[in-house]
Amino acid sequence: MSARSAAEIIVEGRVQGVGYRNYAQRRAASLGLDGFVMNLKDGRVRARCEGPRPVIEEFIRDLGKGPPLSLVEHVTVRWLPPSGRFGAFGIRYAEFES
Repeated sequence: MSARSAAEIIVEGRVQGVGYRNYAQRRAASLGLDGFVMNLKDGRVRARCEGPRPVIEEFIRDLGKGPPLSLVEHVTVRWLPPSGRFGAFGIRYAEFES
């Protein structure tokens, strides 16, 4: 297994109210990633994930496509050291959660 990496991903476009968080959660879970996805107050979506870097890169490509009703305009990725604090991939519902 590859060494673990982590990334914070910000997705811009029509990504709220279109099932984007559920899509991201299903994709991350199917890839075996840990972390979370959440809506931001400014209309963007934030994902934080940990796992092997090639798997995270595949997840980022999936996020760039999004579910059928979404329109992804821009994806920003910031690579981080893994924290190891996530045991699964979930959806968060409040922006103030870390």
